[in-house]
Formats: sequence, structure tokens, C-alpha cells
Amino acid sequence: MAGAEEELLTELRRVRASGRRTPDFFIVGHAKCGTTALYEMLQAHPQIYMPAIKETQFLSRALHYREQPHAGPATVRPRTLDAYLSLFAPAAPEQNAGEASTDYLRTLATAPRIAALQPDARIVAIFREPVSFLSSLHLQLLQVGIETESDFATAMELEQERSEGRKVPRRSGWPPALMYSQHVRYVDQLRSYHDCFGRERVLVLIYDDFRRENEGAVRQVQRFLEVDDSLEIQRAEANPTVRVRSRRAERMLHSVSVGRGPVSVAAKTAMKALTSERLRRGALRAVKRVVVEKEPQPPDERVTQALRRRFKGEVVAASEYLGRDLVSLWGYDEV
Repeated sequence: MAGAEEELLTELRRVRASGRRTPDFFIVGHAKCGTTALYEMLQAHPQIYMPAIKETQFLSRALHYREQPHAGPATVRPRTLDAYLSLFAPAAPEQNAGEASTDYLRTLATAPRIAALQPDARIVAIFREPVSFLSSLHLQLLQVGIETESDFATAMELEQERSEGRKVPRRSGWPPALMYSQHVRYVDQLRSYHDCFGRERVLVLIYDDFRRENEGAVRQVQRFLEVDDSLEIQRAEANPTVRVRSRRAERMLHSVSVGRGPVSVAAKTAMKALTSERLRRGALRAVKRVVVEKEPQPPDERVTQALRRRFKGEVVAASEYLGRDLVSLWGYDEV
């Protein structure tokens, strides 16, 4: 694996030397921390180019994808380096090109890969209080079918068995995501980017600040990227946390919207003949809200307190590393 990784880094450096357009900045996560909203607000800026597809995840999963060369359409995650780079080709010379992939923080190998491709990249990292982050992540993984265990506490307890290849959902397309505690390695994750880019090229945002002072946080990012921060900002509320009301209904809706069987194809053909793409997407979202999704319930208080005790050391270490009192901000001084 070490040889394959070095081969990948060499290939990324070769691309950089070739002069092909590469991203200038990266929003690296975490999931459920406002990355989608930030992506949409930056995408609207005329001096910024971000591809239509969010979450390429290419530089965190490049070794896996290189074994399955298939570029696919623009809405499919790129599986080759050429397909990945083609996402940024439309960027104008005067624009800052960037991408947003939440797996780039969890996967520690990503920072050296980004540095090989774009050594002058600017990095935007967003962090959230660990328990609220993981409970929201768990619900999202349930929603998209990566997770099948609906009880948050049980899902956390399954980490050891899943790390050994047992009790991993059969259709899970991203088993590493189920190692929940591996997402909360905040100091290691930040240090990997600081080692590659230096602190001056890494902007750290705290989710609480992003939610409370959204416009100010976005303008801070714009200044960090050296683009005009005086333009009007349209607030985006994207990717809300929901709980799946019915797994069966969710699977049925998914099969109609993206399935390839004869029934799905016939249904989609009829919808396309009668409605615009915008109306179809709006209708599917409306049905999903009513039939599939419901408001999430917070984790059991005992589970929350046990996890807060478990992650307090990480919060203390992150506070010291960043020079900011996250212990008090996130209420860990009472744990």
C-alpha cells in the first residue's frame, strides 16, 4: 500500500506540473457542520467556481477509485484523476476554483494528497461539538442507506465488530464512515493540514459561530480566499438533519428516483414527459418530507453524557491546540 500511495502522490505532482487546472481551495468538513450551506453560498460568488457536484471525495478515496476507471456523467463522483480534474476545467482564469468534501478531514492521508496536487491550497475546516455531530451524522447515514442500525448508542457500540468486518451493512457503500469515533480526532486531523500547509493557509471555523453569525463567517471565508467580501450574501439552509420515518417508503422513493428497473424507468420517463426537472425535484423533495422524513429526536441523555465523558479529552486537546476555549463553549466543563 505504501508503494501505491507514493505512486499516487507522484501522479498528483505530475498533474500539477502539467499546468492543468486544479482546485485552489478545499472545504474539508466535517459532515453536518454547515459545509453544504457554505458550499452553496460560495458557489454563488462570481469570483469563485465550484463544480455542480459536492462531495467528490476523490482525494480521500483515490486509491479505491483508480482500480475502477469510469468517469461517468457530471452528477456521478469521479473515479479517475482525469474525471476529477475535468470538474474544474470550466473555471475562468480569474476565478478561485474549489471543492467541498467532508471525508477529507476524517481521512488523514488526504492532506498530503492535496498538497501534492496543489501545494498552495487554502483549507477551510469546520468542527462541531462531538456528540451533536455524531448523532446528526448517524441520522444522515441512516437516511442514505450507509447505516442500518437505527439506535445511535447501538451503532456506536458496533464500532469494534465493524472494524473487524462483522455486522457491516451489506449494501453500505462507505464502511469507514461507520467508525464514528474516528471522525472525532480533531487535533490529529488539524495537525495533518497544518503540517502540509502551515497554519496561515488553514482557516478553522466552529459550527456554533457559523450558525450564530452566518453572514460574518461567510465573509471571513471570502477574505481568507481573497475574493470580494462586500457582495450581498444569500443565506442557505442546506442538508437539514432528519430522521427516516419509514425505511420501506424511503427505499421505494429511492428506487423510483434513481432505480434502473423497468418500473422505475417507465415512471421516470412519464415524469420527464410531463414536468420540468425543477418541478420533478421539488415534487420528490415534498413527497420525501411527508412520507419518509420526520423531525429527529435527540439522543438519550444517559447516552449523551457517556459520550461526552468519552470525548472530553479530545475537546480539551482541541481547545489547547487551537487556543480557544471549546470546553466551556460546548459545555464540557460540566462533564
